Amino acid sequence: MRPALDRAKLLAARYRAAEARPYLASALYALTVVPSAGVRTMGVDRHWRCYVSPAFVEVTPVVELAGVWVHEVAHLLRDHHGRAGRLPADDQRDPVRLNIAQDCEINDDLLADGLVLPEGRMEPRLYGLPTGGLFESYLPAIPPTPHGPDCGSGAHGVPAPWELSEDGGPTRVGPVEAEALRRRTAEAVRAHRHTRGRVPGGWARWAEELLEPTVDWRRVLAGTVREAAAWAVGAVDYTYRRPSRRTPALGGRVVLPALRRPLPRVAVVIDTSGSMGPDDLAAALAEVTGVLREVGVGADRVAVLVCDADVHAVTRVRSAGEVSLTGGGGTDMRVGIGAALALPDRPNIVVVLTDGYTPWPDETPSCRLIAALVGETPPAPPPWVETVRVAPVA
Repeated sequence: MRPALDRAKLLAARYRAAEARPYLASALYALTVVPSAGVRTMGVDRHWRCYVSPAFVEVTPVVELAGVWVHEVAHLLRDHHGRAGRLPADDQRDPVRLNIAQDCEINDDLLADGLVLPEGRMEPRLYGLPTGGLFESYLPAIPPTPHGPDCGSGAHGVPAPWELSEDGGPTRVGPVEAEALRRRTAEAVRAHRHTRGRVPGGWARWAEELLEPTVDWRRVLAGTVREAAAWAVGAVDYTYRRPSRRTPALGGRVVLPALRRPLPRVAVVIDTSGSMGPDDLAAALAEVTGVLREVGVGADRVAVLVCDADVHAVTRVRSAGEVSLTGGGGTDMRVGIGAALALPDRPNIVVVLTDGYTPWPDETPSCRLIAALVGETPPAPPPWVETVRVAPVA
């Protein structure tokens, strides 16, 4: 005869976990308990339903159950199923390896925090890995394993056989509520850290990254320029300079135009006004090289304009070292943008490297305009300007 779920013991363990770590209380109490003989220990789905084995609760001390409560809610708070969905397809098809890597990410933080976990737990040291990493960095070192932990679709993203249907069962937490729970918990972690002093490093790092995400601005800028270049290349048109290959089939009586796929032209406008410090200019120069590399077109198709309130130089460059920075007066990037659009080879894309303290054109120009804003707190340009915030040079 299968044992009934000892709810009093299970909920006592949740209370113990929430009392010791009050910043996790909202998330812990958002979990809906679903008794299941199919799950080996405990697991969660992406709807914040917590599946619990009555047999596991019966044989596990309250102190260890408290640790498992925190472990399972950590999968959901750290959005493991969402992050798993962004992995390559081959990795997504191996939920056991994924779950092991995710458990390694969680358990080293929990053990360092003094939580007691059941035997057989996964830890980075078992695979010769350093502590403090994310599961994405652990995954390549995890070998294929036929059997392992299964914390449910709330972890690895693959629905387990013991999970309820999408629409059935008790209360579900939707994506919007889940994100609100994550932010509320992150704010509680930050507040607890400031008022009471001690928060485990893993939770503190998670909270800061959630509330103030560190964006790889180089990747964002490169991606924005790459996408804009693809947009420009996609602007195909017909031309009679090179007749269509189907023209001979018509006996020469009719000349058909061929499709022309133009290569994009790029103009980079660098702000050298007095408000741009040396570090800002260093960041701007570095990005010129990045733009040249990421666009993937010849250097003769990239013009660099050095500008403050006037345009001081227009050059075509192959590297950032070829750019001569002059200026240092007032700031008006409208002049640089206008000069770029007036070039004989009109650009499809204009990238403005500036601290943002400048007037902008009154209306959208007939090209893609990208503002790479450097400095600590640059003011925002108009909403129709594509914007990337560049971190100050350390």
